[in-house]
Amino acid sequence: MATILAGTPETRTPAGAPDDPRARRRERFLERMGRGVAVLCSAPELIKSRDTEVLYRQDSDFFYLTGFSEPGVAVLTPHDGRHRFTLFVRPRDPERETWNGPRAGVEGATERFGADAAYPLAELDARLKALLEPADAIWYALGSNEKMDRRLVSWIREWRLRRARSGKGPSDVMDPAGILDAMRVVKEPEEIGAIRRACELSAQAHVRAMRAARPGIGEWELANVIDSTFRAAGPDAGPAYPTIVGSGANATILHYVLNAERADDGALVLIDAGAEWGMYCGDITRTFPANGRFTAPQRRVYDAVLRAEEQAIAMVRPGVTIAAIHEATRLLLARELVEMGVLQGDPETIAEGEEIKRFYMHQTSHWLGLDVHDAGDYRARGGDWLPLAAGMVFTIEPGLYIPAAADDVPAEYRGIGVRIEDDVLVTEDGCEVLTRGVPVAPEEIEALVGADAG
Repeated sequence: MATILAGTPETRTPAGAPDDPRARRRERFLERMGRGVAVLCSAPELIKSRDTEVLYRQDSDFFYLTGFSEPGVAVLTPHDGRHRFTLFVRPRDPERETWNGPRAGVEGATERFGADAAYPLAELDARLKALLEPADAIWYALGSNEKMDRRLVSWIREWRLRRARSGKGPSDVMDPAGILDAMRVVKEPEEIGAIRRACELSAQAHVRAMRAARPGIGEWELANVIDSTFRAAGPDAGPAYPTIVGSGANATILHYVLNAERADDGALVLIDAGAEWGMYCGDITRTFPANGRFTAPQRRVYDAVLRAEEQAIAMVRPGVTIAAIHEATRLLLARELVEMGVLQGDPETIAEGEEIKRFYMHQTSHWLGLDVHDAGDYRARGGDWLPLAAGMVFTIEPGLYIPAAADDVPAEYRGIGVRIEDDVLVTEDGCEVLTRGVPVAPEEIEALVGADAG
């Protein structure tokens, strides 16, 4: 019962076409490998229960370089022109395809995905060793595939014993993330187009959920509005991660995914949900009153978070670091908490210490792309924070979470959780907010909430 998710429309680009983004990526990767050879394993097929399988989702690095959405192994060998890009795949099988759907097969791997050579997965053991032996190093993510780990360790042990006489066999294992993370953090035009679509779809779903909201609605009902909007957009679409709908004090739980309670009259509802479209992700959080009207304390907390988000967005431009944005956000929120009487003391001291983490415990940003928390370093190996550059995409998501049991803070703020999250694309001179298809202004939110509730 396995189902293979469709890839992006770029997956359907004819092999060898001049605008094939995967071919360009492979060449860039190959150039940086030197005399190495790369082995990339697809995501495993997972069992949900008995003979029911989890919906298949390809490994992001594997997809980034191949566009291939089925189980398999990719091998990149710059020293072997005939096997520069090799795919080991499941062969065509009419009986299995009757149950599980069509496969690309060996022919499709070359004709549709641009492989120089393709073989059935059953031939992996017989062919892989010969592809690896001429290389100086193997680029492979140890720990990503237990069976491949054992296979490579066994061969490396054998090569080590024979190298003095044969002069053959890789001597190093290198993590492909050392190359791929830097490639993936700056998005190409095709990727930006897919992320833009994921963000548009994410915004549409949030708007629909706000319009459907009313006092007493189940968190699960709002989650269904979100998820059904994603899935109705087509075979390339779905949730990028489990949708979070937290009402009342549940909004103070960062990754609350139970979605099991009803939104009381007067409660805030926090929805953190993003669409995946063609394997690329959106990520939006909005917080709104279930009855369409913020109370004065709710509005005070909401405005504080909104000011922090607006300040952070205004800072985004090439050369700035995510760390600088986070530090400025912590300071602004510390000042707001002191003004509300939630914390006492010097805001700068609070922002630099641990005290603020009680109410703002997460980072302000993370990379966004093929993964919701996408690949890419935030610091250089020397420890310096990396400057932003045009083409990077990341989130801005300040929040304040005041536990219901916080009896040392003013009572009117207890149990209030607010997060506002948008996705931004760094441009040459600033940034573009990709997710403002859903409003953040409190007055606009109040006008939208419950519009379809009847």
